[in-house]
Amino acid sequence: MTDSSVFSLSDHQFMQRALELASLGRFTTPPNPNVGCVIVKDDEVVGEGYHRQAGGPHAEVFALRQAGNSAAGATAYVTLEPCSHFGRTPPCADALINAGLKRVVVAMPDPNPKVAGTGVERLRAAGIQVDVGLLDTQAEALNPGFLHKMRTKLPYVQLKLACSTDGKVALANGESQWLTGAPAREDVQLWRAQSCAILSTAETVKIDKALLNVRSSAVTPMEHGQLRQPLRVILDRRCRLTGFEPLFQQGGDILLCHAGPADEWPELAPTAVAKVSRLRLGLDAVGQFDLSALLHALTDYPINTLWVEAGSTLATSFWQQQLINELVLYQAPLLLGADAKPMLQAGGLSQLSKAPRWQWQDVRQIGEDLRLIASFNIKTQSKR
Repeated sequence: MTDSSVFSLSDHQFMQRALELASLGRFTTPPNPNVGCVIVKDDEVVGEGYHRQAGGPHAEVFALRQAGNSAAGATAYVTLEPCSHFGRTPPCADALINAGLKRVVVAMPDPNPKVAGTGVERLRAAGIQVDVGLLDTQAEALNPGFLHKMRTKLPYVQLKLACSTDGKVALANGESQWLTGAPAREDVQLWRAQSCAILSTAETVKIDKALLNVRSSAVTPMEHGQLRQPLRVILDRRCRLTGFEPLFQQGGDILLCHAGPADEWPELAPTAVAKVSRLRLGLDAVGQFDLSALLHALTDYPINTLWVEAGSTLATSFWQQQLINELVLYQAPLLLGADAKPMLQAGGLSQLSKAPRWQWQDVRQIGEDLRLIASFNIKTQSKR
């Protein structure tokens, strides 16, 4: 990492702009990372770009196209280390070298094993000055799912819950729609749109008639034809879903998780429109799905961020197994009383010191509701 004293005020301003550009791709780039690039010559921006879609040109390429011949002798500000390998696109490090840049400022190294410092090494070997570490904390925050997947091979688990002010998720009779207001529900659409997969249960699908998709009207920067629908992962231990549910009448991919052998899985209704695949999962000691095994099974899929959206039973299981990376909690200005259903079903603690502590990352008002985001100290480790 470069000594922070090397970076000027202008460096900070141009990297901040690159970070802003990177965030524009958050609905379309998964499972690739969000990356922005700004090219500057004589203190003037001559090129800008961001990665827009997996398989498409990277941020550096868009910025170089805009800069043209002005890139020679210029400085590039990139939010993630330029790639150095051939994937679906050529190496960005080579593009920067061929354009004749004299300096590249990188916010943070890329932990992807295919890169992992080799991009910086290639640039330096070509005689380009490379400075690393400018606004690295902000760059980390752009790609929590991608970075977690590269470092652990596991999906980054975001648990979404909605509750009353007294921590209840439903009345005693089960009524829960709608605890939160329309602005909070629209905000959930944006979180769904940034995820690679949405995890829920057969019970949620049947009771709530949940579609678990992204509505194009909610993601305003996107045209309908460009909208990327996350994979929907449904835990259906007893094969309760038939294929007639509204979930299956939408396009997109669904992964059904069952417990029994494949020859016991019933056929789905022929009216199902969605593309459905199935996965057999083992059960834990209490007869529930082994969620740790699920996360490891999902490493075979292009899933960086797993958005968990279900009831208190699944939320409790994730909490008890310490598999949550981030909690996104919507809290409505309602009091439902002692007989209402609690947010978690776990037994009480005997010592306050044993209670897991969260680190608040963001608290803000969304309409009439509060949205609280917290990260957890978790112990998930890759078994591979």
